[in-house]
Amino acid sequence: MLDDAHRIADATVSAISAAAVTKSDTADIFHTRALYIGGIGDVKVTMVSGDVVTFSTVQAGSVLPIQVTRVWSTGTGATNIVALY
Repeated sequence: MLDDAHRIADATVSAISAAAVTKSDTADIFHTRALYIGGIGDVKVTMVSGDVVTFSTVQAGSVLPIQVTRVWSTGTGATNIVALY
């Protein structure tokens, strides 16, 4: 569990920017506030804490309120993922 000093986004504040996610097993993205999932599938991410987690069978149109630094290519079948900042 991260303490308050490690939090980078206030979960009560809505996103102010968005960008399409390029899935990668090597490249990080800027810390997200959430991910929008456009097409159903698994989503493998690296959380800001460093934990690697796979969210199984995420439904199209879902918003995952998670702070991540990477969306993995291997292990992510979901499509049309948008990072919310």
